[in-house]
Amino acid sequence: MSDTKASADTGAGNRTGVYLAVLQLVFTLGWTIYVIYLPKLCAQVGIAPSAVILILMLDQAIFTITDTAMGIAADKIAPFVGRLGVFVGIATAISCASFIALPYVAGTGPGAQVWFIVLIVIWVVTSSALRAPPLTLLGKYSAKPAIPFLSALAMLGYGVAGAASPYLGVLLRNHDARIPFVISGVVLLITALALSKVERGLAQQPAVPTKPVEPTRMLGQIPMFFIASMVLLSLGYQLHFSINSTPFFLRFAKPEDLQWLMPVFWIGFNIAMFPASVVVKHRGGLIVMGAAGLLGALAVIGAEFAGSLNMLIAAQFIAGAAWGCMLMSAVAAALAIGDTGAEGKVVGLVFSALALATFARMAAVAGGLQKLPEYAPLLHWAPVACWAVAGAGLLAIAALRAQQGMVARRV
Repeated sequence: MSDTKASADTGAGNRTGVYLAVLQLVFTLGWTIYVIYLPKLCAQVGIAPSAVILILMLDQAIFTITDTAMGIAADKIAPFVGRLGVFVGIATAISCASFIALPYVAGTGPGAQVWFIVLIVIWVVTSSALRAPPLTLLGKYSAKPAIPFLSALAMLGYGVAGAASPYLGVLLRNHDARIPFVISGVVLLITALALSKVERGLAQQPAVPTKPVEPTRMLGQIPMFFIASMVLLSLGYQLHFSINSTPFFLRFAKPEDLQWLMPVFWIGFNIAMFPASVVVKHRGGLIVMGAAGLLGALAVIGAEFAGSLNMLIAAQFIAGAAWGCMLMSAVAAALAIGDTGAEGKVVGLVFSALALATFARMAAVAGGLQKLPEYAPLLHWAPVACWAVAGAGLLAIAALRAQQGMVARRV
């Protein structure tokens, strides 16, 4: 009987992981569609092409604040079963309505410029409800040993969307924006509305004991170091993949080949997360994040000095695998660190770190740093420094915590 119950609980957890993967996939593809069409939509309302990057930076600045705010809100709402799903559903309905309206408002011409910006802001603020809050369910209702695997499942959607993005850009380049915006918005809304059912299914499992957290409780030193490390790791990913990877490949390939080569990074990302989740289960997320950071730094060095396309492909695969391990174990570690009723807050901080790193990368692009010869070495080696420093620091913290645990057991 107990085996049957355990199997049912495992099945419910796995279904939740698959659901979160689909949610992240649909959300991230929607963001990709937005980025693809934003220059055209801005042109329709009379916004200069040079301002597009500023709008994208505004989006990330908003995410930096709202991701943590939404995570904190999820912590307050989640104890009331079913309400988190309602909260996410309402926010998603507003988000999707704003998203779908964008190409229609843009089509009315320059007179709609202010409304166009207002819709973007509403969409970005409300879409934060789809980032940290759903993931907090894993920490609040899932058994601790299952969290690393479920985190890998959830992040699979993010990785699949990353791999599909180059093909999506080619496919949609010359199509009317309204159809993909409507399809993406409707599918995302339908997917998000299922969260209440998923939440109730998880709540029917045996309760995972947690201690209440004080509303004014501040994060300790280790969580803050963890978030600072996440900013560095995310910045390393942004600089390597979004700025350096294309020039690396263009040393050996033609521009039209990039749509086939760029997904190599994401293939490594998706494959590596699941075996790494086993290590996280037994050794903890911090040690996997640290080791993956050092491995990623070595892979970036390999990409820098690759003498052939095959060597570069191998280096990119390993770099993607390392980033997959970092992100998956970061989510698992955030849920473990926040295992006092503050799961949403810590996971929200992880997403805020991702947004802050994206903002920094966009600021570098907007400033034209990648075109200035004197900054080329900095951009090439910054990912190595970010991943190596953060990785070494995380391993040191993991070793310190392990040592403290051994001393406590002896006592």
